[in-house]
Amino acid sequence: MWRHRSKAREGWRDTVVEQGLVFPTTKMPDGSELPYWNEDAWYEVTTEEVEALEVATEELWAMCLAAVSHMATTMTAERLGLPPGSLGVVRRSVEAGDPALYARFDLAYGADGSIKMLEINGDTPTGLVETGVVQWRWMEDVMPEMDQWNSVHDRLVAGWRRLRRSGHFDGDRMHFLYDLGEADAYDGGEMEMTVHYLMDTAVQAGWLALAHPMAEVGWNPDAREYRDVHDEPIRNAFKLYAWEEMLAEPFGRMIVDRAEARPARWIEPPWKALLSTKALLPVLWELYPRHRLLLPAYFDEPRDLERWVAKPLHGREGDNIRIHLDDMIEDVVMTGGYGDEGWVYQAYTDLPSFEGNRVVLGSWIVDGEAAGMLVRESDGMVTDFFSRVAPHVISDGLAPSEAQVAEWLAERVGPDAPTL
Repeated sequence: MWRHRSKAREGWRDTVVEQGLVFPTTKMPDGSELPYWNEDAWYEVTTEEVEALEVATEELWAMCLAAVSHMATTMTAERLGLPPGSLGVVRRSVEAGDPALYARFDLAYGADGSIKMLEINGDTPTGLVETGVVQWRWMEDVMPEMDQWNSVHDRLVAGWRRLRRSGHFDGDRMHFLYDLGEADAYDGGEMEMTVHYLMDTAVQAGWLALAHPMAEVGWNPDAREYRDVHDEPIRNAFKLYAWEEMLAEPFGRMIVDRAEARPARWIEPPWKALLSTKALLPVLWELYPRHRLLLPAYFDEPRDLERWVAKPLHGREGDNIRIHLDDMIEDVVMTGGYGDEGWVYQAYTDLPSFEGNRVVLGSWIVDGEAAGMLVRESDGMVTDFFSRVAPHVISDGLAPSEAQVAEWLAERVGPDAPTL
């Protein structure tokens, strides 16, 4: 993998905003703005590297599904960092084999070709607009003769189509719900645009859809059901809102208490709460000790690790991360509001650095298949809110024909994809 400097397209900011990336810059603590979408650089990967990442992503996904079953049957809600009484919801979802759509692994790709899982966002991953739309359009504008590891959009449409035909859902109407957060924590439109992009792919797959904030969802006590902004029943819903938060609130307690007369069907399903907690990391290390794709990880203490990263069970965007290296005078400590729910300690691994740009690869799993990647860059040791995203191309691959793409999709999206 290589990083190349390049000249941004004229009017790049307006271009990506029109494509749905309405948050093209990040406001820094000093009030200045820096590009979040960074096309002053692009990354080059080879077909061999892409194939290695695909294999790793799908192997990790199968391991995570095995860990879900283990966690649901052997661990307590407290150990997992879940709200009291909520584990029953999760266990029922595991037992039912509720279908899921997507997740994103964060991977470190070493100079020696090693691939290590840093973590997974299995419940509420964002970055889809950047991956499936903006970087693809960048390639079409700048390097139209090249290819990219990026079947995210096509696989999302195929995944939604599979879900619609699965028989699991109640009709063909899907509500798309998102959390706007507090006024002082507004994310610039990331949650809203991610949901609207997912809704667009669902509509392409034949779903009828309506999007609105979670705050506009109501509860009808007489009918014992959730209602939308138009007072219509919510039978099926996609929610970009973490299960561990939702199940702790009055809104979600209706699910915990089994108060629904006709339970809504959810994407992502409740069992995804087990892929939203960093408790997964030590569980994977216990189930697959010394696995080439994993870093050692433990609950509560670093044990024999000399270089480690302490992670709160539900931290986000690098919040409350603590990095300890044996040759550092002081630990690197990030601020935030997490940690009361518990901690895990994971072995530290160096991120690849390109002229001071430390890189994490966001590798997507969609409908059970590896689907592409997003490159995230950061200046510091922690990939946080101030990180950037940059596009990539496959250096030794010309763009495939439409017929070849269709053949690959038909070949890979099959019944042998791992399930719960």
